[in-house]
Amino acid sequence: MKPSVRIGLAVLPLIVLAALLGVFASQMGRSTSFVPSALIDKPVPQFNLASVEGHGQPGFSAADLAGNGVVIVNVFASWCVPCRAEHPFLMELANEPVEIYGLNYDDPAENARAFLAELGNPYDRIGADRDRRVGIEWGVYGVPETFVVDNDGVIRFKHVGPIDQESYQNTLLPAIEAARSPA
Repeated sequence: MKPSVRIGLAVLPLIVLAALLGVFASQMGRSTSFVPSALIDKPVPQFNLASVEGHGQPGFSAADLAGNGVVIVNVFASWCVPCRAEHPFLMELANEPVEIYGLNYDDPAENARAFLAELGNPYDRIGADRDRRVGIEWGVYGVPETFVVDNDGVIRFKHVGPIDQESYQNTLLPAIEAARSPA
C-alpha cells in the first residue's frame, strides 16, 4: 500500500470524529422542551378515554376538547419522577381560567388514585390511557408532556418535560394566549 493511502486511512477517523463533534456542538444549547410535532395545527386524534377506575371523575374524548375554550392536556403517570416535580405547579395552574385535562399514561388505576390523593388533583377531567394507544396517537414519547388545544379542538402547542414557572411564562402561556386569539 502506498504511503499516501496509509496516511489518508489514518486521518479518516479523525475527519469523521471532527464532523460528529461539529454536529453535536451545533445542537448544544437547543431547548429540548419544544419538540416539533406533526400534530401541531391539526385536530386532536379521535379517541375516547374512560375515567381512572374508582376515581369518580369523568374521562374525556376528542369531542370534549372542542367548544370548551382553550384546554391544556397534561400527560402524566404516577411512576414518572418529573411528573411529581411539575405537580405542585399544576396545582397552582388549576386556579387559572383554563381547564386542565389529565391523560393518565400507562398507569394502574390504584397507582393513579394514590398519586392524586397524595399530591392533589389539578385536573378537570382525567382519562386513563392504560394501553398507551391514545398517547401514541398524540405522538407522546415520554411523560410528562403538555399540549395546548384551542376551542376548535386543534392542537396548537406541545411542551415536553415538566412545566414550572419559567416554562409556563416563556412557552406555555404565550401558546395559550395565541390559541385564544382568532386566527
